[in-house]
Amino acid sequence: MNNSETKTILFITGAFVHHSCWDEWKSYFENKGYKTLAPPWPHKDASAEVLRNRQPDTAIASNRLAALTEYYAGIVKQLPEKPILIGHSIGGLMVQLLLQQGLGAAGVAIHSVPPQGIFTFKLSFLKAGWGPLGFFTSVKRSFLMSFKGWVYAFTNGMECEQQKESYYRLTIPESKLIVRDTITKAAKVNFENPHAPLLLTSGSDDHTIPASLNYANYKKYRKSNSITDYKEFKGRNHFVLGQPTWKEDADYILNWIKGI
Repeated sequence: MNNSETKTILFITGAFVHHSCWDEWKSYFENKGYKTLAPPWPHKDASAEVLRNRQPDTAIASNRLAALTEYYAGIVKQLPEKPILIGHSIGGLMVQLLLQQGLGAAGVAIHSVPPQGIFTFKLSFLKAGWGPLGFFTSVKRSFLMSFKGWVYAFTNGMECEQQKESYYRLTIPESKLIVRDTITKAAKVNFENPHAPLLLTSGSDDHTIPASLNYANYKKYRKSNSITDYKEFKGRNHFVLGQPTWKEDADYILNWIKGI
């Protein structure tokens, strides 16, 4: 994109983590001349510690994917220009859903939860997702990931102190319903629809969303006749936004944005 085009970035947070996960990314892109927003999800406008102390949180437990997508659509519609959408995990899924509505100038889906119909039986994916789905438990109670779950699903391969620090800084309660909604029509994408330029990124070490799942997502767009690109980063886990290598990913995304 050249300088006459959009200079606003809307960061869309994924599940289980506080929206402050974008703080370094916001500073990075603001230093490159972009305006940035990273709004919290509904019922999550408090510190991670405060939100954890509310566990179980019935308000957070009530969040649903369709309503959350509409929430972000409302934010986009209030902006003076179509923003660049950058989302992580479920946030990456919402990037794809919003592009379907024509609500972004471009989109970047980082380690995205895939739209409806794309699935894998890879053990790490099933293991990481079983707890958050909360089968056989009340959906009126929010889910809070344990430290052990965080280490497996997000920060595998990192040093223990980094895992502990990130857990207490960012983990928050989550809606089981919103996780389940990702395999329903609320997550449906018509892959043949034309869409704004879209980049999907993945990580070779991601337990929660294996790279093969992101690649399968990317291949679904092959008939859209729209710019759709894919990049796998070696050594990235699901905590990609906070890994020491995050700036390399941000550099790549910035160059992709400038090149479309």
